[in-house]
Amino acid sequence: MPPKHYVIGLDIGTTSAKAILFTKNGVVLAENEGTYPVYHPHPSWVEQDPYEIEEAAIAAISGAVQKGGINRNEILCVGISSAMHSLICVNDQHEPLSPSITWADGRSVDQAKSAKATFGESLYLKTGTPIHPMSPLSKLIWMKETNYRPYLNAAKFISIKEFLLVRWFNQSIVDYAIASASGLFNIHTFEWDEEALSVAGITKEQLSEPVPSTSICQGLTGQLADKLHLPADIPFVIGSSDGPLANLGIGAIAPGDVAITVGTSGAIRQMVSKPRTDKLQEVFCYAVTQDLWIMGGPTNNGGIVYQWLKEVLGEMEVQQALEQNSDPYDLLTALASQVNAGSNGLLFLPFLNGERAPYWDANARGSYIGLTLSHKKQHMIRAGLEGVIFSLYSIGETLERFAGKPASIFASGGFARSPLWLQILTDIFGQPVHVPVSHQSSAWGAAWFGLYALGEVRSLTDIKDSIPMKETYVPNQNNHLVYQELYKTYRELYYALKPHFKALATFQKNEQN
Repeated sequence: MPPKHYVIGLDIGTTSAKAILFTKNGVVLAENEGTYPVYHPHPSWVEQDPYEIEEAAIAAISGAVQKGGINRNEILCVGISSAMHSLICVNDQHEPLSPSITWADGRSVDQAKSAKATFGESLYLKTGTPIHPMSPLSKLIWMKETNYRPYLNAAKFISIKEFLLVRWFNQSIVDYAIASASGLFNIHTFEWDEEALSVAGITKEQLSEPVPSTSICQGLTGQLADKLHLPADIPFVIGSSDGPLANLGIGAIAPGDVAITVGTSGAIRQMVSKPRTDKLQEVFCYAVTQDLWIMGGPTNNGGIVYQWLKEVLGEMEVQQALEQNSDPYDLLTALASQVNAGSNGLLFLPFLNGERAPYWDANARGSYIGLTLSHKKQHMIRAGLEGVIFSLYSIGETLERFAGKPASIFASGGFARSPLWLQILTDIFGQPVHVPVSHQSSAWGAAWFGLYALGEVRSLTDIKDSIPMKETYVPNQNNHLVYQELYKTYRELYYALKPHFKALATFQKNEQN
């Protein structure tokens, strides 16, 4: 047998599955991506086809192996990362009775509001998951109250990662972090929470067995192994959710290390050695291992804001990019870079998709504030990018109550490919921001858990020596002062507009029905 030099990180995201082939010291040898659509059968419903995600994951892995040009027997293992909060109703043959309902689904707004008002504090203090339409708990309450047929007929309720594991290995298991994100898992006892189960109307027998992130699955069928271009006996390590794995993959695991990730959505997170929650219910706290938890807050509105800006304001740049075989985002970024920090007093509240932390308000809506005749397209684009970072900064303020000010900031996700966005980040936070060579930090974190599970590395913290770093962005002090002044206004705008957001959300809902 040839020596094993490589490891794969599989990252199952919101709109695509990515497989990254790494060397054992974190250098990317090859990567491949398989995309899948999102369906909106009704207003605020956000669903995906589990089988389409499975096919995309298979294509991602097989493509990465082939692009790497290596012998499949040189690969040590596959570690798995997955987006949180997905929910699938399945029968006793593990066949889907429902689509995969994603974190962005908003059908349970009313149920989440009622649950938060009645027993939300009790559940949050035990599970660390704020009561919000994103969580499977809220979705299950909606299913129960509306007699959703797949719910009534379901043998089990699983996430998309669990779906792949049971399909490929016939193992009904779930890692601690994905379990935590369901809102049904007690982060103090590492067991399914009886009160949450009762509220959801289900039993623990209808859920997978919670297991450590180092748990190993083996035994691919010959046919599946051939499709994946992998050996049939290769270990798949269950890994964790994309949040803690992004922290691990970027090296943000020591006290004071803060990771900021922006993909479709975004988050700011910090690892802690014990679970921490309080009655304000502003941040999440998920279990990762028996002695490691991750705290932070997610925003619904990350890269999706830039996508919206491109679609609404970037028609000319999209056409130009087609003609020049270039990237329309690069053209839009170049335009925004012509504008000074603060966009000439134009602020953008980026709540295009409602908002999670720190407000947990599905009714929140996006807004430009401060528009004048002097503002042009470039101001609106830059203000949009600044708004996403202001949102993350507001979550960071909340996180500081538990963990203090950041000692080091690390950036990952798709936005880490944008020098302008990274400079805005470091200018708003007023601290240096460290950026790795690869922006696929969740995949590297998953791969490292695989190496750790197999005894190839001594500890999780040793990953710091195996993260090729690209550069560090240093704040411009003048820009930081501008942003600090504008943030005073930004911070107050959500609360000033909150009743109007609710009225507009109600109007929009009635118009759609």
